Amino acid sequence: MSRSFLGMPAFPQAAAVSTRDTQLRANLAHATRTIRDKRAGAVAELDDWAELRAAGAAIKDRTLRHLDHYLEQLEEAVGAAGGRVHWAADADEANRIVTRLVRETGEHEVVKVKSMATQEIGLNEALADAGIRAYETDLAELIVQLGDDLPSHILVPAIHRNRAEIRDIFRREMGKWGRPAPEGLSDSPAALAEAARLHLREKFLTAKVGISGANFMVAESGTLVVVESEGNGRMCLTLPETLISVVGIEKVVPTWQDLEVFLQLLPRSSTAERMNPYTTTWTGTTDGDGPRTFHLVLLDNGRTDTLADTVGRQALRCIRCSACLNVCPVYERAGGHAYGSPYPGPIGAILTPQLRGMAGPLEQSLPYASSLCGACYEVCPVAIDIPEVLVHLRERVVEGGPVTRHGARVVLKPAKGHAAERAALRAAAWAFDHPGALRGGMRLAARTRRLHPRRLPGPGRAWSDTRALPAVPAESFRDWWQRTRGGAAGPERGGLR
Repeated sequence: MSRSFLGMPAFPQAAAVSTRDTQLRANLAHATRTIRDKRAGAVAELDDWAELRAAGAAIKDRTLRHLDHYLEQLEEAVGAAGGRVHWAADADEANRIVTRLVRETGEHEVVKVKSMATQEIGLNEALADAGIRAYETDLAELIVQLGDDLPSHILVPAIHRNRAEIRDIFRREMGKWGRPAPEGLSDSPAALAEAARLHLREKFLTAKVGISGANFMVAESGTLVVVESEGNGRMCLTLPETLISVVGIEKVVPTWQDLEVFLQLLPRSSTAERMNPYTTTWTGTTDGDGPRTFHLVLLDNGRTDTLADTVGRQALRCIRCSACLNVCPVYERAGGHAYGSPYPGPIGAILTPQLRGMAGPLEQSLPYASSLCGACYEVCPVAIDIPEVLVHLRERVVEGGPVTRHGARVVLKPAKGHAAERAALRAAAWAFDHPGALRGGMRLAARTRRLHPRRLPGPGRAWSDTRALPAVPAESFRDWWQRTRGGAAGPERGGLR
């Protein structure tokens, strides 16, 4: 891929463009509604779903509290099984490690099974700069790569494309990357899948190096786990001579018994299946079976900084199921590209600003990319309270304050452009602390209600352009109470305060 999320505009600007794309909105609406309806049916089959959800959250929280212990246990187990562990503090270090490991094999091509961690660090671009070509083998990732595009969904990266668009991309681009599309390729799902299968088969059979992520890592045994639906992962993980896995440090779970919980939560929440068609596990290396060399690159890239935030750290529970995207009204209308990150939707709105820090307008805008309706929390299989974290991050944007960046405690300055918001909130706080002023203000607002504008002036115009201003009542609640109750046990006599 030649494109990158780097340098993308803030969410409001990007969303203003994407929401005008009627084809994109139609593609997203159809796909997300289908997925969420199927998910609801799959989850309803389990009487103990609430208990599984609570167990998943508890396991993740316990693991995060003792993350150092479990990562050291994992490193020891991987080493004992014949693998080698590398620690990467950030994206640059991870890219340098992987590039060096590929160069040491003498190869100039690698096959990849879908990995959000490698998208996060821009590994494909780093490899290309070193003269190494990476071939995506997940069907949706292949579509994105051939189309010189960017992923827009966690589970279905090409969700913004319809079948006709995919057919045209295959016809136009496949031959530039390897085996061309068959003559007269149609847009039927079976024909498109067969074209991808023929194109990728030669890559699987010739590649000497595979690169993967992992859905989970089991600390007690050093086992890595990839769950997928197509079989491409199984090919990437077993056929190459060298396997390099790049995995975020939060993906570790303590035991196989803990893994059992997530193998029930993930497939029903993501693909609405009782279990994934392909669940591949591997532990180090085994003579005569699978890759002869295995490297595990453990990626931090802002995760320990996120862990230091007692509210925001719950984002690290995420198992990348994408359920929150499929119920989010903002994502459905704006699409994934507007989030400027491999992590779109509600989870991206809280994860990206924490991994990157409030580095610029994009990261500062993402906590506002939500209606706070709470649907994301209701469907999250590990009970991440996304609305709570969104409000927490909004406070950080407006007020600034102490945060952890690169392991050091720093004081974040308030973001620019929020001075009016801060002033309004301080004025409101003062009014609530002075009941007399509050009563006078409410009475004045009621008596002048016919003069109130339909839209707010100045910075408030952006809010009222898409919302109707609520009508001010003829009298305040306090005045109504005094009038109807005659002042008995009223607000001034120990009643309502």
